[in-house]
Amino acid sequence: MEDKKMLQKQADTIRFLCADMVQRANSGHPGAPMGLADIVTILTRHLRHNPKNPHWLNRDRLVFSGGHASALIYSFLHLSGYDISLEDLKNFRQMGSKTPGHPEYHDVPGVEVTTGPLGQGITNAVGFAMAAKYAGNVLNAPEVCVIDHKVYCLCGDGDLQEGISYEACSLAGHLSLDNLVVIYDSNAITIEGDTSIAWSEDVKHRFEAQGWEVSRIDGHNFDEINAVLEHAKEQTKPYLIIATTTIAKGACKMEGSHHAHGAPLGAEEIGNAKTKAGFDPELSFCVPEDVKARFSCALEKGDLAEAQWNKLVSTKLSSEQKSLLDALQNPKVSAIEWPVFESDVATRDSNGKILNAIAKSLPGFLGGSADLGPSNKSELNGMGDFPYGRNIHFGIREHAMGAITNAFALYGLFIPFSATFFIFSDYMKPSVRLAALMGLKNFYVWTHDSIGVGEDGPTHQPIEQLSQFRALPNFYVYRPCDGTENVKAWKKALSMNAPASFVLSRQKLKALKDDRACGDVENGGYLLKKRDNAMMTLMASGSEVFLALQAGCRLAKLGIQANVVSVPCFDLFVEQDKNYINTVVEPQTKVLAIEAGAGLEWYRFADEVIGMKRFGASAPAELLFEKFGFSVENVTQKACEMSGIAYVDAGVDCKL
Repeated sequence: MEDKKMLQKQADTIRFLCADMVQRANSGHPGAPMGLADIVTILTRHLRHNPKNPHWLNRDRLVFSGGHASALIYSFLHLSGYDISLEDLKNFRQMGSKTPGHPEYHDVPGVEVTTGPLGQGITNAVGFAMAAKYAGNVLNAPEVCVIDHKVYCLCGDGDLQEGISYEACSLAGHLSLDNLVVIYDSNAITIEGDTSIAWSEDVKHRFEAQGWEVSRIDGHNFDEINAVLEHAKEQTKPYLIIATTTIAKGACKMEGSHHAHGAPLGAEEIGNAKTKAGFDPELSFCVPEDVKARFSCALEKGDLAEAQWNKLVSTKLSSEQKSLLDALQNPKVSAIEWPVFESDVATRDSNGKILNAIAKSLPGFLGGSADLGPSNKSELNGMGDFPYGRNIHFGIREHAMGAITNAFALYGLFIPFSATFFIFSDYMKPSVRLAALMGLKNFYVWTHDSIGVGEDGPTHQPIEQLSQFRALPNFYVYRPCDGTENVKAWKKALSMNAPASFVLSRQKLKALKDDRACGDVENGGYLLKKRDNAMMTLMASGSEVFLALQAGCRLAKLGIQANVVSVPCFDLFVEQDKNYINTVVEPQTKVLAIEAGAGLEWYRFADEVIGMKRFGASAPAELLFEKFGFSVENVTQKACEMSGIAYVDAGVDCKL
């Protein structure tokens, strides 16, 4: 080890940069960054990364799960030579800066993933390690390793208290992810005080029971930190380092206090701390030249490491490896041979065929289900099981599944999907929201989409979920009415840089004639049936579209001309310009929307909505649709009422 005084100076530089950032912003979290400064100082000597190219494929991934400690992240990135200037540090938590309150992917060079909600980052780290494991299994050969990097994660007490971390770490142990190193900042502090007020478990034994290797160290002892990081590189299991630290290490009165967690230390406290450490108390944002020189070694080392890797790839890879690497990095969506659907089929079934068609053409398309593969129809036939194949068995871990696939989407080689029942999308919401925030190409297959679930009853029948996810910015919910719409939904989703979900029926849906009158799925909504001199517009999605067509036919017999609009993606439809929307929903018509969900968002277009105003019930699906008003008779009666025309039973013998 080099001179301890130099290491201490480097660590103190990080500490005071973080304290100064929070003080200048008058908000933020100085405690964890100051407590972790010694660990990060040593960790920089073990990381293989290139600040000049934050997207180098074989770099070590470093995930800061405690995103509130963002001052530490930005200090590390600045000192290492990433495109984060001292001026950026001074603009911490300010409008439009590169240094927001929590680390944002896309906005901050070197940030691997957006973190902040506790537990997400450690689960992303598991996802990165899983992605790297599979990438290595398909790309590496005995004579050449294309992928051999590590995934490091810094997490805290709060991360490990969140349930998602247990889901993810359990799976990591099961999969023996020996490329994963988690450094647990065990400072025994939460916002409300000592962790003992709400937490007393033995973390070491918990992780060992999950199949991890575990070590304990003093998180302020440079020799211990260095030794354990060396040791971690040789493990055959995921490795947890329990690092005992002191929050706000280096401060004077505030060291060890929970009050240092989320508030500025104050100018006097910072000045006294700098004086104690031999720094000038009058200087802020100070980086001594010798400290800058030590940290900036990452630039030269990273450039060399990437150059050596590029040479390895260009000279040692077989033609097959090169071809596969190119196909993973540059997926050719145009090569997909899409299935054709002409008979009645549940959209979960048509979706299963679509998933397999995509996977045959795109080697980076992979995913799995939270133990519902046969019901979700999400199995990739003949493509093997992870970590050597493309079927990932997540177990009953919906929350972790969402965050793990976010990491796959960020890794640089893969287009992931995940699957579960639509009702359990609630367990995935935090991860889905972060996928939308990051603009990830991550796809969610949610089957059993409504009261059509039937006998399983209201606990398994989604009511409010469609409205919830349609309210999420930069997220696209597709609820196709048949196999043809399902194919077109996937084509559109794959063309966009945003996450999407496919909300699919358990029951068979009628295959509609492919004579769409105006527009297409790419616009989110379109005229499925246009009638001259229309008085009504019936809007619907998914299983209710055929019902709308039947009701439109009945209304025509009563002299009420009704257009029928299919809206497979409400989110896309509202993005269209006013002229297009007016061609689909003609302004002179009364509008009735029909959907087996809460349907609040339909009032943006509709005068009335036939939707679910209560939870469902346990009964056969066809009886439930009748009971809750999703019948030709009820839709026709409601349309007549809106049109001011008396309802007369005209029969249902309509040829569609």
